[in-house]
Amino acid sequence: MCRSIKTLRPPMTPELHDEDIEAAALQYVRKVSGFRAPAAHNREVFDQAVGAVAEATRKLLDGLEVRGSGGRAS
Repeated sequence: MCRSIKTLRPPMTPELHDEDIEAAALQYVRKVSGFRAPAAHNREVFDQAVGAVAEATRKLLDGLEVRGSGGRAS
């Protein structure tokens, strides 16, 4: 769906930063909403969605177990 979003889990991304998660969340919300930049009246809900997607992504990555890597994904 979002070809510009890269895989964030190790070993695909050995060094993960908050900026990587935020960028992926922003790309996802842009794709789903159809807006590259929302109008002022949609900014709050757009930003809230980016935050929620970023948090869900952090929880996902923290919870993933990548077998053969010696532990969790992050």
